[in-house]
Amino acid sequence: MKTLNGTRTEEPKMYETENDISKERRTELNALLNLRLASAVDLQLQMKQAHWNVKGPSFIGLHELFDKVAEAVEDYVDQIAERIVQLGGVAEGTVRMAAARTQLTEYSPEISEGMEHVEFVARALSTFGQQARATIDEANALDDADTADLFTEVSRGIDKWLWFVEAHSQAAK
Repeated sequence: MKTLNGTRTEEPKMYETENDISKERRTELNALLNLRLASAVDLQLQMKQAHWNVKGPSFIGLHELFDKVAEAVEDYVDQIAERIVQLGGVAEGTVRMAAARTQLTEYSPEISEGMEHVEFVARALSTFGQQARATIDEANALDDADTADLFTEVSRGIDKWLWFVEAHSQAAK
């Protein structure tokens, strides 16, 4: 057992690879990336939760926006999982695995009104964006510029979606 960012993780299974990053660093990267994968899977499903359940006068705009965010996050999920495997690891992305490891706040099934969804979605995106930026620094510390670059792209995309979502609440203030 290993502790990463305060979360206990099992030593991840590693496959042999010709990748020139040391096995020790690849093992650390895979543990980190599986934590991010869990949050990304959770984020994707939270966006679908908002998409399916939004109500109110802004329904169609928010319904479509949340679906577009979910699609973008699905791409990030795939990229993170593929990076794990490129490093010789096993992508641990089932719903149960994600639920056990996610670092996002649970999405309340009681939320229905559009602005409540906007506020919760914005917090979820912001939290995941913070995690992505922390991952850039952690990947750089492990001399993995490719993972840092991946999370730079993810961070940039999440910030764009956060802007789109927050625009719905900022005009009212």
